[in-house]
Amino acid sequence: MRLYSAWRASGPYRLRIALNLKGLPFDYVPVDLVAGEQRGDAYKAVNAQALVPSLEVDGEVMTQSVAILEWLEETYPQPALLPSDPLDRQRVRSMCNIIACDIHPVNNLRILKALAAMGIDEAGRNAWVARWIDEGFAALEPMIARHGDGFAFGAAPTMADCVLVPQIYNARRFGVDLTPYPALLAAGEAALAHPAFAAAHPDLQPDAKV
Repeated sequence: MRLYSAWRASGPYRLRIALNLKGLPFDYVPVDLVAGEQRGDAYKAVNAQALVPSLEVDGEVMTQSVAILEWLEETYPQPALLPSDPLDRQRVRSMCNIIACDIHPVNNLRILKALAAMGIDEAGRNAWVARWIDEGFAALEPMIARHGDGFAFGAAPTMADCVLVPQIYNARRFGVDLTPYPALLAAGEAALAHPAFAAAHPDLQPDAKV
């Protein structure tokens, strides 16, 4: 497996966690998003959308982090990252999609660059980020309070934690006040204490700039 990754990008961070949880070794291929390496011909030959992550397995390239999480779960079902009950599986997927569909896409690097190009200053961009994180986290908080039991859903890591932890990292990067979300924060802290999450942290990646 070859994971095309950027150290603090959310999508690759999700996959690093899941690969670690499932005990799957992978080669780390850094893509410098700030320098625009993702838009170069070499990387666009891997991923025509010019986004990370990409996961290459036996010559086949997969894109879109949540779709890859689903593939990992289907291909390497143990340890399970989705509950066995269909309704509970839907709840975990819902948690994932609140972040992956409703928070992250409007806050990623290309959107922030577009906002800057429109003349929106750093304070305005940070307010934009905080707005969407707050809306999503406000929806997640009661779900985690109801269904969490140490982790975001239940007593073991799920896909929800794989997606939540990178989003908490992003929220802290942008100085978002997280005190209104105690259940969410507790789940995130529990996850970070797990070795698979700790090893996936952006600061520990080979391309980290800290």
